[in-house]
Amino acid sequence: MSRLDDVDLSLRLDKKEGKKQLAAAQERLVHLRLLLGGQIGPGELGPPLLAVFEGWDASGKGGAIQRLVAELDSRHVRVAQFAAPTSDEKRHHFLWRFWPVLPGWGGMAVLDRSWYGRVLVERVEGFATKEAWQRAYQEIVDLETTLAAEGTVLVKFWMHVSPEEQLHRFESRRADPYKAWKLTEEDWRNREKRGEYEAAVEEMLERTDTPVAPWHVIPADDKRWARVAVVRTVCEAIEAALRTRGIDPDPPLGDD
Repeated sequence: MSRLDDVDLSLRLDKKEGKKQLAAAQERLVHLRLLLGGQIGPGELGPPLLAVFEGWDASGKGGAIQRLVAELDSRHVRVAQFAAPTSDEKRHHFLWRFWPVLPGWGGMAVLDRSWYGRVLVERVEGFATKEAWQRAYQEIVDLETTLAAEGTVLVKFWMHVSPEEQLHRFESRRADPYKAWKLTEEDWRNREKRGEYEAAVEEMLERTDTPVAPWHVIPADDKRWARVAVVRTVCEAIEAALRTRGIDPDPPLGDD
């Protein structure tokens, strides 16, 4: 069974429980983010935190990112979006354009799409040569391994939705004048190539899942469940990284 086939897309949270669990996860993230930034606890800067989001069109990446950063001070997190590279960016190595947004110690960045475009859309649509996208797997692993060795905590998400749920969201967007702008002809074309994209995703998951930068495949047919899962996963990754470094994720605060 493939990794995508193994995802349980039936997971659900009702509105009340989803709101409760999301608030609790966001509250925990605020605490951990302030600790990483040196605003609470010992006052020392913690490791850089990088969250990478990939997923199907209309899989809820934007909504998940919004909930991830909603309760954080905007000065403490950077969200960067990446579309097709510009003509100038194409003159450089494909990883070149991502370096300026990577977080430093005490910092946090969220990437809405990333260097994985090389082995996904650029592979399927023929924007990169076969030699280039095949080489990219090791180049990406080398980059992420280097970042992790420097201390970065990498949390990578693939937001997974069924073809049926994706179609439902496409049609809902088309019918809503305030959301229709999100839906493009390219989205429909990509949907017709679902099989090719699934093959690319499976190979990406297999070849770039490493101990220092594992993939988290999030069942996203239910947006409430997916959003809670994303925030919790980031919290768990921070806690694990802190404990590995001998740092208490719950140090005494104030008059405690």
